[in-house]
Amino acid sequence: MVEVADALPPADRRSAFANAPMGIALTTPAGLLVDVNPALSAMVGRAPEELYGRSVMELVHPDAVPAAEEAHASLTADPDRPMRHETRLTRADRSDVPVQITASWVREAEEQAAHLVLIFEDITERKALEAQLVHRSLHDPLTGLPNRLLFQDRLRHALDRGHRENTPTCVLIIDLDGFKAINDELGHPMGDRVLVSFAERLRSVLRASDTAARLGGDEFSIVCENTERPDAVALADRLRTTVTEPLDLDGIEVPVGISIGIGTVQGGQDPEQEYERAVRAADDDMYADKRRRRRARRR
Repeated sequence: MVEVADALPPADRRSAFANAPMGIALTTPAGLLVDVNPALSAMVGRAPEELYGRSVMELVHPDAVPAAEEAHASLTADPDRPMRHETRLTRADRSDVPVQITASWVREAEEQAAHLVLIFEDITERKALEAQLVHRSLHDPLTGLPNRLLFQDRLRHALDRGHRENTPTCVLIIDLDGFKAINDELGHPMGDRVLVSFAERLRSVLRASDTAARLGGDEFSIVCENTERPDAVALADRLRTTVTEPLDLDGIEVPVGISIGIGTVQGGQDPEQEYERAVRAADDDMYADKRRRRRARRR
């Protein structure tokens, strides 16, 4: 158990408590609030008088209470080791604030009962930065679509669900025809604009349950959960119709053609075995479609 020496006079300790930029609370061993500083009161949007005598768990978001109780239990089991725990508090207006709590047992004199001191650090900015970094790692920076890594994750989840629920999954692989010529003739900045415009058209044909991704270069993909092959073919036809109109970029008319391949996994099949097969089947089908389109143009 941590002993707190009288390093500061009581008045100075009270001033430090009141003016601390982080939220601070003093609770009984059972977690009832005995004292709170202004920073914590402002953090949760409640006057100190509203908090006295209430359980600190009442400030925690209901979904986060079990983990908070587990953290409190670990502190009780090992009182000499301070506890650090990330959780969410619920403000009076029912909005949430992510916090890191540092908790330790204290007592000012041997004869006094122990209390818990909880320090609450608002980590909203840190969480926002973490979310931004995660988003960047999983999305294509040019189009904003999921990247190959997130595509693989979404496809595996779709196959797992299809295996459990006996529902089919379809994968579409899409390649832009003649994209190299666009880059060579109009330059890479114009090529990037074509990719961005195509991604917008791609989004416009998707259902809420579909996931579109840019796999790299001019290659895109769509994961369609709980989708029979005829429905995937209909989606491919809608996409072809959507992109048949040339793009108008600063008065330059840029034709866009696509080749599409479809791979299907029937529900109930082993997802790990079917992952590679579905992607390979869609890729092979896409190249077959590209050959058919080339032959048709030569006629």
